Amino acid sequence: MLKRGAGRLATVVAALAALLMAVPAGAITYGTEDRDNTYSNVGSILVQRADGSYAQFCTGTLVAPGVFLTAAHCTSYLEEQGLEARTFITFSPNLDEASILPIVDLVTHPSYDPHQVYRYDVAVVLFDPARAADIEPAQLPPVGFLDGLRAKNGLRDATFTAVGYGLLERTVGGGQPVFGESPWRSYATSSFNSMSKDLLRLSQNPIRGNGGTCYGDSGGPNFLGDTLVAITSTGDAPCRSTNVDYRLDTTIVHEFLSQFGIPLP
Repeated sequence: MLKRGAGRLATVVAALAALLMAVPAGAITYGTEDRDNTYSNVGSILVQRADGSYAQFCTGTLVAPGVFLTAAHCTSYLEEQGLEARTFITFSPNLDEASILPIVDLVTHPSYDPHQVYRYDVAVVLFDPARAADIEPAQLPPVGFLDGLRAKNGLRDATFTAVGYGLLERTVGGGQPVFGESPWRSYATSSFNSMSKDLLRLSQNPIRGNGGTCYGDSGGPNFLGDTLVAITSTGDAPCRSTNVDYRLDTTIVHEFLSQFGIPLP
């Protein structure tokens, strides 16, 4: 769960440290490392540090050739801090630096307001489509997809899958959760909690057999079957209760994405 905060920072390291002390975000808890590259269309946003190394920042998904879908609170921060030239993406399951791709542009939803983080939290990162031509884009939902399922009582027993990079949570000796870095993309399943016109809330309570997102997965996908229905927006600080996701089956999102040549159902 990447969080916001801090003023202009001297280095990317300081920027990322500040982010971890403030608002929205995401990293998989009680999940499985994607060593088989099952979610090959899920990638990471990386920021280059002053020493030339890279820091994992947010997660996103290929939704059309050269179009990487993520959260607005990720791209807006990069723009505010003037970090566009240091921003890269990768679809490597283990953040292999040899696979890092330069970006062409960051496009944040024009109505996004960082002080109202649950609204318009959608953005895209544009890059050369030839650099990931072998990756199949994710399938997006039609407008009202989740509402239709709820009307048929189809969400109560649904299983959602969150995918992302970042911190992993483990419990040592039954005590408090311990967060640690993992070089691997990971995934975890969650159950339905509640829904509003903009947001999908999923349970990631391990007592109920759920996992979910934590520090580092912002902008990452939440799949229902093969359909990308929402992106990670925020959650609770210990990463053990609720994953709050921005719905993609809305008119607001479809109108924004239509300008990028994304095939929308």
